[in-house]
Amino acid sequence: MTFRIEITGGELVEELTRELSRRGVKDAGITLVGGVDRFTISNMAADDVLKDIETTYSQPGELTGTGEWRPTIEVAPLHLHVTCGIEGDVAVAGHLHAAHIETFFVHAYVTEVERAPEAP
Repeated sequence: MTFRIEITGGELVEELTRELSRRGVKDAGITLVGGVDRFTISNMAADDVLKDIETTYSQPGELTGTGEWRPTIEVAPLHLHVTCGIEGDVAVAGHLHAAHIETFFVHAYVTEVERAPEAP
């Protein structure tokens, strides 16, 4: 089943995590579309894939992204990768750490999935 969650304010990762937990969603694929007022993403360092470089953009962005919800993973059950279009027709992309919604909204299209059975 696919359903839509509309986030109209607050911090996207926190609000979406709260809503997915409230609904009891077990595992899901997620597609995002909307706009945010500011956001933080990260990417791997070119010389060290284990080094995460965070960048905060204090400007609005047109956001699109995909990800997954796996509540059995305690550290980061919501895993999102996004691309944001910012002023100057520039696209920035990476792992989403935070996105603040004040003026705009984000729609999350959530498709619940079942885990594949274990191989014999």
